[in-house]
Parts: sequence; structure tokens; C-alpha cells
Amino acid sequence: MHPEVNSMNSEPPNYLDGAKVIKWSWSGQQPFGFMGNEEVYGLAICQYEGKESKKESIYCFSCDKNWEVIQDGIYDTVENAIGFLPDQIRNVAATWLPK
Repeated sequence: MHPEVNSMNSEPPNYLDGAKVIKWSWSGQQPFGFMGNEEVYGLAICQYEGKESKKESIYCFSCDKNWEVIQDGIYDTVENAIGFLPDQIRNVAATWLPK
């Protein structure tokens, strides 16, 4: 089920692509930017359960309006995932919220 998103603060599901959402951000009415031809409205910092102790186990998912994952990046810390967002998704400042 993927309802259309109309709110300014659309919270993601608890899991995206099988990974637990730790932090998230929603761009509102304007997208963060684009990945290819896809508009990015949601960003989620996630981790696959059971990989907490492994280096490079934090993922940053770029998502569309329905929280469908468009692309991911892998990082060693949550701070690096937030700090190294790709330039093409920096049109709107991300406000990160805990999940």
C-alpha cells in the first residue's frame, strides 16, 4: 500500500528495503533534488538488523513521494551518511528526525 503523500511531514514506514529506519527527513512540497529522472522527497538513514557491528553498515536511502527507494549509499556512521549527501539532492535543507 502506497498512499499519495500530501503532508509536509510524511513519516516513512519502519523498514525500507528490509532495513530499519533510524532517522528520516521529508522535503515537503519541493523535492530535495533528482536521482536520474526521479524526484527525491524522502531521505532515510537505515541499517539492516544484525549488521550493527560491521563497518559500512549504515545506508542512506533516497526515496520518492511514496517512500519507494530510488538509490542508496553506504556509510560507516550515521553522521557520515548525513554529512555526505550527494549534491544533486541538496535543493532543500534536510531536517533529520528520529524514528
